[in-house]
Amino acid sequence: MVEIKTPEQIAKMRAAGLVVAAIHEATRAAAVPGASTKDLDEIAAKVIADHGAKPNFLGYGGFPGNICTSVNDVVVHGIPDRETVLKDGDIIAIDAGAIVDGWHGDAAFTCFVGSGHAPELIELSRVTEESMWAGIAAFRKGNRLEDISRAVETYIRRQPRPATGKYGIVEEYGGHGIGSQMHMDPHLLNYVTKKRGRGIKLVPGVCLAIEPMVTLGSPHTHVLEDEWTVKSDDGSWSSHWEHSIALTEQGPLVLTAPDGGRAKLAEFGITAAPDPLA
Repeated sequence: MVEIKTPEQIAKMRAAGLVVAAIHEATRAAAVPGASTKDLDEIAAKVIADHGAKPNFLGYGGFPGNICTSVNDVVVHGIPDRETVLKDGDIIAIDAGAIVDGWHGDAAFTCFVGSGHAPELIELSRVTEESMWAGIAAFRKGNRLEDISRAVETYIRRQPRPATGKYGIVEEYGGHGIGSQMHMDPHLLNYVTKKRGRGIKLVPGVCLAIEPMVTLGSPHTHVLEDEWTVKSDDGSWSSHWEHSIALTEQGPLVLTAPDGGRAKLAEFGITAAPDPLA
């Protein structure tokens, strides 16, 4: 069953989403050479506490961190620790979440540590982020879940190939419903497969986390012995971007974007729904 939210519930999810946006702002600024991923986790914990929210990652299935910190060839679910110290030239995906009044927010971004990054890494992050926004633009009343998957995949496939030969759209992980729980139905692929059909019809009250994960090589991954950390099979570096979005009667609202997604959606000719907390 897909959970349909009321406008009041979406407003609470917006509050949670703004906490996530604050976590992103603080951890992005702190992701510098010499910082450990545990340092970033502690910063996230403080932001969550300062906003009177609760962490939704910490303890989830036994996960030991407040955020996921995925460095270089770690695709997703990297565990913050003291031993992983960021270096000049690294890239890191920070996935963060928060709970406000029982309602969840969840979003991720990729950032560059220091300077001197190869052009293909900069382009990898850009392609992944823009494919997410293409998916968000397809999150419209009357469309179906597959339309989002197709928009994400189509954007990536239409980009010039990187020097490594291809972009790998990670197959084992994808987006999801979100609301009274962090992970809910439906599961959202970042590519189209006939086996899944067209998926649910998108109606007001549906809330999704749209999150492409893309590598500079293989789309396949494996999980390390810690049972969380996911790496690309071929060691290629990866990018991960994510926003939580609500579909309202007035259109999409990007719950985890500070401006509600207004600026980026305008590039697609779409007007973002009014911010219920404005």
